[in-house]
Formats: sequence, C-alpha cells, structure tokens
Amino acid sequence: MTRVAIVGATGYAGAELVRILAGHPRVQLTMLTSRQFVGKKFDRVYPAMSGVVDLTCEAYDADRVSQAADIVFMALPHRIPMEFVPQLLKRGQRVIDLSADFRFHDAALYESVYQPHTAKEYLTTSVYGLSEIYAGQIRTAELVGNPGCYPTSVLLPLIPLIKAGLLDTGSLVADSKSGVSGAGRSPAMASHYCAANESFKPYKVAAHRHNPEMNAVLSQQANKPISITFVPHLVPMTRGMQTTIYATPAHSMKPADVADCYRSAYAQCTFIRLCPENRPPDTLHVRHTNFCDIGFAFDASNNRLVLMSAIDNLVKGAAGQAVQNMNIMLGLNETTGLHTVPFPL
Repeated sequence: MTRVAIVGATGYAGAELVRILAGHPRVQLTMLTSRQFVGKKFDRVYPAMSGVVDLTCEAYDADRVSQAADIVFMALPHRIPMEFVPQLLKRGQRVIDLSADFRFHDAALYESVYQPHTAKEYLTTSVYGLSEIYAGQIRTAELVGNPGCYPTSVLLPLIPLIKAGLLDTGSLVADSKSGVSGAGRSPAMASHYCAANESFKPYKVAAHRHNPEMNAVLSQQANKPISITFVPHLVPMTRGMQTTIYATPAHSMKPADVADCYRSAYAQCTFIRLCPENRPPDTLHVRHTNFCDIGFAFDASNNRLVLMSAIDNLVKGAAGQAVQNMNIMLGLNETTGLHTVPFPL
C-alpha cells in the first residue's frame, strides 16, 4: 500500500484529491496539510467527508511529510511549490504538482506569465503530466507538473490531429467556458455569487496565462512554433469546462479522416470518449469523472473543422488527472480509483 500526502488539501483541487484517494484501493492517505485549517479535522472543513476521512489538517513540514508519505501531491497556489518541491525531492519523495511551477521547461517562458522561478534546475527534469500523451515519461518521473484545466481541454482534441498533419497550425482559435470553481476557493469579486450568477462573460482575452502553456506543448508536439488564439469564459455553474476549437484543414480531408485519427491515437485511452456525430460533448455527461469527451464537425461551406471537448475542470482538469499520473508512476492500471460512474442527470 503506497502512502500518500496531500499538501494543500483544503482548496478545491486538494479536496477533490482527498475524495478520489479516499476510495483508491492501492493507496493510504496518511497526511493532509492546510495553511488555514491547521488542527481542524478535514471533515469539519468539508462535512461531506464525515465518516469517510478521519484525518486532521497539519502544518506543512518537509521532514514530517517525507516520513509520512511515499508520494506527495502538491495542491498549492503558484510560487509556493517551487519552494517546497525541492525539499521533498531531496528527501526521496516523488511529487505531483498541480500548480504551474513545474509545467514549463523554459524558465523564461514561465517567468513571463507568472513570477521569478527559484528552482529552475528542476524544470528540465520535470515531466508534463498530460497522461494520454506523455505516459512513457510519466512512468519513471520523480516530478510531474500536472497540466492546467484549460490546456487539458484544448490539447487533447488538438494533439492527434496536429501530429497527423491534418490542421493548418496557423489557424487555431480556442473558445473555452469554465465553471466558477476554476477560480479556486479563495474569495474574489469575480467569483462572488452576485457577480457570477446569471452572468456569462469572456475574461483575459488573448492574455490568459494558460495560453503560453498550450503554445509550448503544441510547438513541442508539432516540432515547430505554434501560437493559438485562446479566449476563456466564465459561466455560472460550479464545475465543468467546455472547449470549442476552430481550425482550417491543412489539405482536402473527410470527416472519416478525423475520426480515424482520434481512434488510432486514443484506442487504448479509457478516459477519452469520442462522441457520435449527432451528440456534441456536454459538461453534464462528465461531471465528477475523469473523462474527456471529444467531438467534431466539419463546416464544409467554410472549409473549417470544429473540435469540441468537455471535462470536469476539478477532475480531469486537476485532481483526477493527477491521480491518473500517480497510477502510471506506480505501475498501476491508470484507471485505478477513478472508475466514477457518471451521473445521468
């Protein structure tokens, strides 16, 4: 039984990790840390976990964490993990970081959209945790930088088609909608009920800090520079993320070419579900699951391919993918502990 600690367990992504790992048959939750709730039982912070998780939140201490766990999930805001992660790696722990601190190999690119990086030496060895694409590298990784939720919803539909040369990579536009939980648990005016309810709006248009993350991964996959236009939106629902991508085909193609490409790329990927032509992806159908539903349509009159995806931003977009990565690192079936049956309604 692998011992697991969650650093930052009381944020939304951390709480999702607790929920998933509490039911995982091959791991034991041994330690939860929290900056705000030190000394409080976790089920007092999240009453839904009463009778399920009987752990008390502790303050972070590198020695204590390394003694309590074999693998550590870091579910903290950007900047803090770059201080904590080296401490744990030096003590022999394997780490999955849900922040952006170890998603980039290029320190200058990270610093252009976040802040100065104080652990640059670890960027070249960290592995980007997009499970379906980098499983081979994740398997032996000591440090995994778990992807952002928006990049997960954009990259999974795009990468197979780009690698197959089916798209004009200069034509990519992604339009994404996220539930309010994507903003995190800390109070903010934009996610205040009165500001978010009955409101549907774009934000950080062509300036969102997940945009460079997408560009970096797409460029690496295509072996040439790619820059995608990305427009995120906030929608008045708690969780869920839907992305629509517009692209021009690189050459004459048929819808069957796209379907065949996806089937070939994701044939062994349990969590990728290809939607039938008459049923676009819907966030309702992936709630609380680790699925990414992908669909597409070909607008022949405008020679435009429309790609669509739906994920739960807190699961496949954060905690679920992190657990999927842990499974890969431990040599388990990557679906272990993630067989949540979707809610019909």
